[in-house]
Amino acid sequence: MSVAVGFTGAVLDRADHERDDPQALTRALGDCRARLLKLDGLDPQLDGDGQLVWTSLADLPDDAQPLLLGYIAGRSHFVPLRQREAHAPVRSPALFHMLGLMPPGQAGLYAAARSLVDWHQRHGFCANCGSATAIHRAGWARRCAGCAAEHFPRTDPVVIMLAEHDGRALVARQASWPAGRYSALAGFVEVGESIEEAVAREVLEEAGVRVGNVRYIASQPWPFPSSLMIACVAQAEDDALTLDTNELEDGFWITREEARAALAGDPAARFGAPPPYAIAHSLLRHWADGE
Repeated sequence: MSVAVGFTGAVLDRADHERDDPQALTRALGDCRARLLKLDGLDPQLDGDGQLVWTSLADLPDDAQPLLLGYIAGRSHFVPLRQREAHAPVRSPALFHMLGLMPPGQAGLYAAARSLVDWHQRHGFCANCGSATAIHRAGWARRCAGCAAEHFPRTDPVVIMLAEHDGRALVARQASWPAGRYSALAGFVEVGESIEEAVAREVLEEAGVRVGNVRYIASQPWPFPSSLMIACVAQAEDDALTLDTNELEDGFWITREEARAALAGDPAARFGAPPPYAIAHSLLRHWADGE
């Protein structure tokens, strides 16, 4: 079945074939219909309907460079790249409230724009020789002035999973999360590791539970800064927990009824569910519905 996931569904032609075409970029920049995304730092600006706010390229700040996000309905859309502010917060206090207001497709556009800008701001120097790099391929790469190496925006794969045993699923929480919120376990995929191996390793490391029969459910781009969340369900050998208290504050096994109560926002629920834009919410709903 298809699983509805936040940060997906953006209607965007990424126009890869134009990224190496200077004339195409010049035409896109010169088009009076071109749109520029309005940002506050890395945060979006929204209208009253939760839609992203766009303006014309005439409003490009003097200290910004335009990155070609792509085309929507034949119209070029750009995002401004400005120098990262010193000590700017990675996530502002208002950001997650705004994410809750945005339709999924709008959030998907924002995810692409934010990840692209954030990558440029953090990769001003070549990892090969240390020289300064410059924008390349209409904003979808950087090129080193010293050794000519090309660098491309990266996505870090992360597995996020529910371990399942005897009709129950494992949820846990980190101490930094809002009070009462629990979610699926998650962790980065390491080099030389498959998705299935990463799921098994992370659940064993964080909860002391051995799992197998890993089943892929869905994926999600997560722009903080730029991960690909890979949601899975795995079968646990037993339900004995040994939590890694450096990673987790608490964890327990839940029933489908408890999951449905949490997803419904029931004040009497055993725990608080992840927000709807997070793939953990979609994964929990998928499992609670018996899929």
